[in-house]
Amino acid sequence: MSQLDRRAWLLWALAGPALAAEPALGVSRRPLRFPRDFGAHPDTGLEWWYLTGLLGPDEATPQYGYQLTFFRLRNRDPAVQAHPSALAPRQLLLAHVALSDLRAGRQHHEQRLARIGPGGVHAAEQDCDLRLRDWWLRRSEQGYEARFGGTDFALALDLRSTAAPLLQGEAGYSRKGPDPAQASHYYSRPQLQTRARLSLAGARSLALQGRSWLDHEWSDSLLAPEAQGWDWLGVNLLDGSALTAFQLRRADGSALWSGGSWRESAGATRSYASGEIVFRPGRRWRSPRSGAEYPVEWQLQTPQGRLQLRALMDAQEVDARPSTGLLYWEGAAELLDAQGRQLGRGYLEMTGYARRMRLL
Repeated sequence: MSQLDRRAWLLWALAGPALAAEPALGVSRRPLRFPRDFGAHPDTGLEWWYLTGLLGPDEATPQYGYQLTFFRLRNRDPAVQAHPSALAPRQLLLAHVALSDLRAGRQHHEQRLARIGPGGVHAAEQDCDLRLRDWWLRRSEQGYEARFGGTDFALALDLRSTAAPLLQGEAGYSRKGPDPAQASHYYSRPQLQTRARLSLAGARSLALQGRSWLDHEWSDSLLAPEAQGWDWLGVNLLDGSALTAFQLRRADGSALWSGGSWRESAGATRSYASGEIVFRPGRRWRSPRSGAEYPVEWQLQTPQGRLQLRALMDAQEVDARPSTGLLYWEGAAELLDAQGRQLGRGYLEMTGYARRMRLL
């Protein structure tokens, strides 16, 4: 993180009392409109674009998993918003990237933070166009393109889909708790056909292919006070279907709220009400870095029947404490039926196992 970025983060931290004092407003429920809603919503406090996928020499042989997440945060301090300087930290853009080498059992990850403004840092409002210096994600009529990397890898992605956005919850309004204000606008782009070029330090460049998943959410209030964290999964099924499932947990591990969706390959979609998805943790992995224990195997009870979810690699914890204070598990996983037959692959995210998750 550069010295300028550190100053931006310090200014953001100093605005914490203003953030905490403002009441939670949720989001104003409205129909989603595209391509406008592919873009940024700077009037809301928190927003993220979350891109994950599995890659290999062919779709049947995944060898790498990847994550690219851009977070946009709005500073709610009126004095900062009214400041005349173009360098005032009115909005911050953060990014986390990770590459899981499933054969080597190693994860690479990097993180960045900078104020939105001059210097190659932007989040466009009219369509998806995000840049944090040489990391970027953008959409065109043909699909999405992304470029990012770390000290020992670089990944270029070309993503295509002819399917309409999957509107989560009630037409894109996704409840996240018992209070209606605990909600987000949320859509997904599952089953993105992906071609990639991966460069690893000391190795030749690899041409890869696979399937990816893009989530985009924005809100002012997501977590109930009693929520410790959440578990989320997005799985591209081999038959072209897509499964989304999540739960918010209390400190004792019990479910506070749950939800998700099932999209059939032909396009018919069913949204799950809270309680229709039940997560039961199985085998756990203990992080040697943080000491947190994460369930890396799950039993899922869904309207589609009993399913199993299993991490493809245990050590996929992301330590983003230097930039955001966040510590979470994010990694490649496979979905199996009750008899252990593979149904699909995707990504599993688990937060709040090291300490309570805080977003705003």
